[in-house]
This record gives sequence, structure tokens and C-alpha cells, in this order.
Amino acid sequence: MTKIRELLKTVKRIHFIGIGGSGMCPLAEILHSQGYELSGSDNNESDTLSRIKAMGIPVAMGQRAENIEGAEMIVYTAALLKDNPELVAALNSGIPTFERSEMLGAVTEMFSNCICVCGTHGKTTVSSMLTQMLIETGNDPSAVIGGKLPLINSNGRVGNTENMVCEACEFVDTFLKLYPDVAVILNIDEDHLDYFKTLENIIKSFHKFAQMTTKTIIYNGDDANTLTALEGIEGKKMISFGRNKSNDFYAENVEMVRAFAHFDAYRKGEFLGHVELNVPGEHNILNALAAIAAAVNNGVDAKEAITALQHFAGAGRRFEKLGTYFGIDIADDYAHHPAELKVTLEAAMEMGYNKVWAVFQPFTYSRTYMLMDDFAEVLKIPDRCVMTEIMGSRERNTYNVYTSQLAEKIPGSVWFNTFEEVAQYVFENAEEGDLVITLGCGDIYKAAKILINKYKDKLSEK
Repeated sequence: MTKIRELLKTVKRIHFIGIGGSGMCPLAEILHSQGYELSGSDNNESDTLSRIKAMGIPVAMGQRAENIEGAEMIVYTAALLKDNPELVAALNSGIPTFERSEMLGAVTEMFSNCICVCGTHGKTTVSSMLTQMLIETGNDPSAVIGGKLPLINSNGRVGNTENMVCEACEFVDTFLKLYPDVAVILNIDEDHLDYFKTLENIIKSFHKFAQMTTKTIIYNGDDANTLTALEGIEGKKMISFGRNKSNDFYAENVEMVRAFAHFDAYRKGEFLGHVELNVPGEHNILNALAAIAAAVNNGVDAKEAITALQHFAGAGRRFEKLGTYFGIDIADDYAHHPAELKVTLEAAMEMGYNKVWAVFQPFTYSRTYMLMDDFAEVLKIPDRCVMTEIMGSRERNTYNVYTSQLAEKIPGSVWFNTFEEVAQYVFENAEEGDLVITLGCGDIYKAAKILINKYKDKLSEK
């Protein structure tokens, strides 16, 4: 990392391959604000690309070798295929070339108060909650978030302070490239086993991340794996949150109102304020406590933090309501791990709908194969379960696993090969008073869009 930080002191022109990506755009914004001359390329028009172009950054559509000409440093998104002609040219050019996570690490080092939010579940929600709290209380943070925050209509922003909120992902140990001043550890669960192999290895990586943190660790005191990861960590300020009163920050008098949590927040016996969340699910109590703890640790008045929190209505693709058509609510959620599906679907079932339709796209063969029985169990929660074939993403199907095998374990479930078939099935069978929620971290949201277009066509026929 020292190499990229040293180079950033001397280079002026940086080229981004895939500049419109949700993870690339905030980095480009931050570097642009610091006076670097940027250029970029992308294959698809998008809202994020429009933001980039609006800053006056030149963007080439299509990825070609000649796009890198004149660059002194090149950054590329990990989503690129290895034979991408622009990436191949960059790697062969002799120009210093770095993957996005390395640049993110260098950017976090630029801030003296970088708050990194990590954990197997809840990172985007807590990063978004905390960013909203800091913005609304005048702490003006820079931010790199994994989903779109409606307050800023983006997943990143440039602030004018030393405060930075950064979502820190553990996948392939990406978060070990960051420079956390404050670490918020939400939970540790079995995931990404294609890389980590065992839960013990995941815990070891979180231990390393905690060791790297320079100032404060805010952690889930109710999570056994997190406590294991923190064993032997010394020399940091330690702040715990959880449902148990033994934690520094905790909740009392919890009431679930149609899946939305109302509770009193406390710190070491001191009443901080009454919280009424506008995001569904009991799991968001812990997310809210983590965000409150981080905000208060940052000097924010607790009551102001809670007021800002109650303005938060969710991040993009986190139980995001897309619309209501013929009395049917359509929502979309990023949940792709059994633990995430469980809390999301349990919340949905408590919201008073006639029927809840879970439209799920399994993501990666390894996760589907290794957690098959766990997926089957949680997908029995909704009234109806509709699935697509597995999205392999970066993997090949060496596991010989298919959605049909999962469907056999879920009574009444159905599955289809295409989003068009999924949308048509739901369109023909969902009824007034139902909730249809698409679930998964791939591109299942496209099925929701197809379904919405079918309803719009039906409306136009009237």
C-alpha cells in the first residue's frame, strides 16, 4: 500500500477502467475533489456514470487499449474479465496499475478519522445509517457505501472534514487493505467459504482487521464469533453494543410494530432516547445500536443521532420498496445468505400482507452447495417461493449444483431459467394485498423491473 500512497504524491493523471461502477464512482469523486486529473471508460450508461460526466471527467464508452494513453496511474474494477483489452493494455503498459480495493485502501489512509464498518451482515445498512447521522448533524463525512443512500441519491460523497465512513468487505480479505481508525464489527458468520474454507479462517481475518485499527473498536458484544476475533486485542478503546444489558450500548422496552422496531436506547444505564425505526426487521435494532455507538463516539449528541436515525428509511436494495400495482407491493432486497434471508423474510411475514412472495436468485455455486439445507429452511418461511437458476458469477459449476435440487427441499416452490418466466408466473398468480420481494445480490432486481413493466402495461390497457 505504501507504493500507491507514494505514487499518489507524484502523479496527476489517473485513469479508471469501469469508472461508472458503484464502487469506482465514489473513489473518483474523492480523488477529483483533491485535484487529480481523471479520465475513465465504461461499457454502460448509468446514474453513476452521469454523476462522473457532470464533474467534467471525460469518459470513453467501450473499453479499448488506446483509452489509457496519457495516464500516469490506472485503477480497474475487479468486475473486469482478465482478457478485457483495456485491462490487458494497462497491465502490459508499465504504467502503475491497481485494483479498486487497493485504491480504496489508499483513500482511507488520507483521512485521519476513517470509520470502517465490517461484518458478514448489515454493512451497507449501518454505513448508510451512520453516514446519514453524520451528514444531518453537521459532521460532513466523505463516504463509500455498498448501496445507494436516498439522502444523497448515491453510494458515496465527498465531505470537507477528516471524517470518512467506509464499508469494509471481508471477501477475499479486501478489508485488510484499508486503514481503519475506528472499526465497527457487526457480526461474523460463515460466508465466502470458497475463499476462507473455514469459519476459523474468517475469524482470523477479522482479528487482523481489529489489530490494524488505530483508535477504537465498536463491536457486537452478543456475537460469540466477534468476541473470539477480539481475543488478545490490546491498546484500543473498546465499545460494545447489543441486546444484552452488559453491553455499553443496548436496547430496552423493545416493541415490534408491524415489523418495525421501537425501543429505548441506553448507554451504561443512561437513557439516550426513544427510537422508532423506519426500516423493518428486529435485526435492525443491532444495526441501529452500532450506528448510534459510532456516532456518539464521533462526538455526536445522542439525541441528535437518534433524530437523524429516524429519518433513515433504508438503503438501495435493502428492503427497498419499488412500487404498488393493483394492490400488490413490490420490493427488492440484497439478502443472499441464509441468515440475511431469515431476518428479511421474518420481517416481511410480520407486516400484515395476505401472502409474501419470495423471488430468490441463488448466488455462487459454492455458497448454494455448502449452505443448501440452510437455504431450504429459510425459504420455507414465506407463503410462496419462486427461484431462478444459480448465478455463478466468478465461479464455474464444479459442484454440480442446481436450483432444482434446492426446490426439491422446499414444498410448493417453483423455479425458472429466465427472469421473464419468473415475472410472468408472479404476474399471473400474485393478488391484491400481497408482497412480492426479489432477493439476492446478483441481478434479480431485473425480474422486479420486468414484473413492474407488466403491471404498467396492464394499467395502460385500461
